[in-house]
Amino acid sequence: MAHEEILERVSAVNVGLSSFADAVRAQGAAVVDVDWRPPARGDAELVSALSRLWGAHGDAVARANDEVVRRIESAQPCAVTVAPAREVLAVLSERQRVLIHSGTAIEWGRVCDPQRRALIAACLFEEWAGSAPEASGLLASGAVALVPGNEHGHVGPMTGVCSPSMPVWVVEDASSGTRAYSTFNEGPGRTLWFGVGDEESIERLRFFRDELGPLMTKLLAREGPIDVFSLAAQGLQMGDELHMRSQATGNLLIRRLLPGFAALGGERAGLGGERAARFVAGNHHFFLTLTMAAAKCASLAAAGVPGSSVVNLIARNGTDMALQIAGLPGRWFGAPAAPVQDALLRDGYEEADAARDIGDSAVIECIGLGGMAVAAAPAVAAFFGGGAADAATRTELMGQITVARSERFTIPALDFAGSPVGIDARLAAELDITPQITTGVLHVSSGAGQIGAGVAHQPVEPFRDAVVALADALDAAAAGS
Repeated sequence: MAHEEILERVSAVNVGLSSFADAVRAQGAAVVDVDWRPPARGDAELVSALSRLWGAHGDAVARANDEVVRRIESAQPCAVTVAPAREVLAVLSERQRVLIHSGTAIEWGRVCDPQRRALIAACLFEEWAGSAPEASGLLASGAVALVPGNEHGHVGPMTGVCSPSMPVWVVEDASSGTRAYSTFNEGPGRTLWFGVGDEESIERLRFFRDELGPLMTKLLAREGPIDVFSLAAQGLQMGDELHMRSQATGNLLIRRLLPGFAALGGERAGLGGERAARFVAGNHHFFLTLTMAAAKCASLAAAGVPGSSVVNLIARNGTDMALQIAGLPGRWFGAPAAPVQDALLRDGYEEADAARDIGDSAVIECIGLGGMAVAAAPAVAAFFGGGAADAATRTELMGQITVARSERFTIPALDFAGSPVGIDARLAAELDITPQITTGVLHVSSGAGQIGAGVAHQPVEPFRDAVVALADALDAAAAGS
């Protein structure tokens, strides 16, 4: 039989390295290439832990995960007021000099450049120092302490810096009693959240403290409480995914606050009304930090369910990335922060200019929004070089590592299927698929601020470590019972 005739009759299935499939295909034979890899990359310790979590402990883990998702889905976080941070965050009391930052705890010597610049600017804003070198000295000596906001119910975008005089959203979930906080989003341009610490950025903070903060306090007293997730669910139907894009939801917030603004009289009430109105109306990210605080509320309500493998917190500070699972509350599992992949950078910048992944905003993905719901926001697809179909594919990929679909957050492009919710550390570790966080890109060293946006694929190591730790904890609990 001739070689060509044999090839015409052969149909091959290739499992493993795709190069074998390419070789068969090059010979003219039909081939199906199966993308198969050993579970958990063949790591014996991890495979053992997964076997126990799916096997002996499987029913208990499933029940715990169902409870975590129930808590996330039933949370109803509402914006109840705006207050100076020192009045609602005990760690920022006037008796001490403390600054909050995004991510987990870090020493000054390891702080990335954008976050360092923001912390220095916060010292100048608080008038603890008269110059940047003086502020840097205070931070280096520990005279100004650094505290991760995640340990105190605060979440901040990008550099995530919060100081005592900054106004913060106060968001409360009445059903669980949890409270969370976040600063106002500073908008585009030269701002602290983008790691710019010049006079323009500090002046914006003074405007927040003296004008916008007091106005928002009065507006919420009149128009609140505001159900954040209700607005977010509507925004999801209007092209937002609530992390990189929240324009529609921000407009819904403005509509909700507008009657109160008119009733208060704006300028006549001495509230700096026109400037405040123009800022809020012109800031497409104004709703972002409100979403973050609401997501933090839900994630706190979900914490502490024994046996759960659901990831309820992800935090990054540009140096480190860490996560927590609901079954081991308060315990961080970390790795070096990832670069932002699939990034669309502004003209004149290249990959080497980009800082690593940073910010507390990944808590949004933990409750089923952001990168989990990117199919709802085809406009965001451009940032990872795709179109609407690619956005839908990414959401479906995230569905492979979650335990449920949201009943609250539904996506029109997926026939109103719910967004994936309940990131399962077991699935992430086993499949080697991790959450994709839609995020901005900051300059690594120049203080230029935001230079692009993209998707940050989280490192898999913390998910693996969490799986092993959870299996060990459940083994110990079973042995002691």
